[in-house]
Amino acid sequence: MAQTDKTLTLIIGGARSGKSSLAEQMATHHDRLLFLATAQASDADMAERIAAHQAARPDHWDTLEEPLDPAGALKEVSENYDVIVIDCLTVWTANLMLSDDTNTPDYEAQSAALLDAYESGNASWIVVTNEVGMGVVPPSESGRAFRDALGRVNTKFARRADRVISMTAGLALDLKALGAIPWNELGINSEDEPTP
Repeated sequence: MAQTDKTLTLIIGGARSGKSSLAEQMATHHDRLLFLATAQASDADMAERIAAHQAARPDHWDTLEEPLDPAGALKEVSENYDVIVIDCLTVWTANLMLSDDTNTPDYEAQSAALLDAYESGNASWIVVTNEVGMGVVPPSESGRAFRDALGRVNTKFARRADRVISMTAGLALDLKALGAIPWNELGINSEDEPTP
């Protein structure tokens, strides 16, 4: 049975905004910590980025690399940890898209499975993701499909999260603490609320 004092924190922001650094700092005071990495070293630049992140982590942190099925991997090991850092939903969503011949994997089911893994465990989670929907409209169909898919994944996690932290230029803003307004209070039928 899951403990009631666990929390799900989503950290969202642009590239190099400080998301991963904040997640790591938030997790440092825990002894039993798992870092779940979704990135794969697909080229030299990504290999360097992964190595830099690995070097920054304390030695006592366990690391699990799972690019496609973090839900399955976490169900096997999550009971061993007090906190789990997942870095990141953005790369995971891209991995799903690139692993699927149709470029349309079932993000809804995959996201639900990952959130079910959180619900069934005892550990708090700190989840990192990018906000990619606030810039220019991607010029390619696959770019727009990725932006839309990640937007839906992020929305699903933000709705469930106990805390959503937006990172901009190294500054953290706790969005839920600001008081998210339910759509029905804005005179909009909750059935019209955007679905992830």
